[in-house]
Amino acid sequence: MTLNRLQHYHLPDSGNAVIDLLEKYPDEAMIVAGGTFVHGLAARGLVSHVEALIDVSRLGLNFVRTDEGRLWIGATTTFRELLESPEIAGQPLFGAIRDALSWPPPQVRNAATIGGCVAAACPFFDMPVALLALAGAVSAQGRSGVREVPLQEFYDGLFENTLKADEFVIDMSVPLPTGRAASAFAKLETNANDLAILNAAVLVSAGSGGTCDMARVFVGGGVGETPVRSRAAEEVLIGNALTAEHFVAAGEAARNEIDPLDDHRASAAYRKAMTAVYVQRVLEKAAARLRA
Repeated sequence: MTLNRLQHYHLPDSGNAVIDLLEKYPDEAMIVAGGTFVHGLAARGLVSHVEALIDVSRLGLNFVRTDEGRLWIGATTTFRELLESPEIAGQPLFGAIRDALSWPPPQVRNAATIGGCVAAACPFFDMPVALLALAGAVSAQGRSGVREVPLQEFYDGLFENTLKADEFVIDMSVPLPTGRAASAFAKLETNANDLAILNAAVLVSAGSGGTCDMARVFVGGGVGETPVRSRAAEEVLIGNALTAEHFVAAGEAARNEIDPLDDHRASAAYRKAMTAVYVQRVLEKAAARLRA
């Protein structure tokens, strides 16, 4: 299926203008910026109703900054802009973001936007899993103003999010922990440019004695219609030393907890087996960053 009903292309210069257009085309509009996954949506028959494209690339939403105890990422910030931003460079906390952004080829990194990647609600994307591990949130602007939605509450199913009809994503944010923390991301794919068969991201922190006092473990890439949080894996980690023994146990806990998809790209049994492997890998990577 293609954009065979497309009739209008709009390039608004303000948030209110975007909202006006969303209200003008309540069921027929699609927000775009980088546009790198339009073909993917078209191949799945998800854009055959679209009559109007609303390009938000001129709203000044390409920024990366830290204030109010958070990292803020504008919706039209490209993968490359975020990857090269000094705000995340070298910081163990943002390791998962750097890991996830290192996978796409340069052509995608130069055009794809963080907001589009998050809002698409594609279960095989990488950045949402990394941002979920970091307790990320989405800011959505609509006629009634701006509201913040925890990313874990933003996804509502396969290619579905909880945006209201007159809302669009303006930025994402990640809280900055008061203590030392580190994150990591890894993915399993069939080739260098493929969507994930499975991906995983973690965030961990430890006190002065080396005991884990906080952990967030997420698995995506086809383990469900939305990324899955493994609280069982987190329970294995919290209160224990960040050691190989506990990483293996956490991986097994995650494997036992998930009920993955079974499709043409990978069987459910394979995804379960790889969940244990990849959760262990990202924990090892995050712990190494924490110790560095």
